[in-house]
Amino acid sequence: MKTLKVLLIEDDMIEVMKLNRVITSLNLSHKIIEANNGEEALKLLEKKDNLPDIILLDLNMPKINGIEFLSILKDDDTLKYIPTIILTTSNNERDLIECYKIGIAGYILKPLKYEDYVSKIEKLLSYWSINELKKI
Repeated sequence: MKTLKVLLIEDDMIEVMKLNRVITSLNLSHKIIEANNGEEALKLLEKKDNLPDIILLDLNMPKINGIEFLSILKDDDTLKYIPTIILTTSNNERDLIECYKIGIAGYILKPLKYEDYVSKIEKLLSYWSINELKKI
């Protein structure tokens, strides 16, 4: 399995710590790059010299929300190829449809139980680490 460079866009520090704990506890070597909001993420991405393999995106964030961020990302000729997976607590049908319309690679609900969260993250990262990803 290849090591992924993952951009996590999440404003809740507990969620950031949780993902990092899962990576460590599963002995995975994926590199997590953190952005606290969409604005910060766009600043990281604009350099285009060290792009992530995948993006994990929370929908409910200050400044630029997840859907606005996605729209900006998909309008960029380079960034639009980065698989973006929504990782959220929102099971709002409208959000789900809107995200797929813009062009996401997946929509994952954060489970309440930690064990279920570990299982979902493990499967998610395992799946993307065997994919052929476009090198930009």
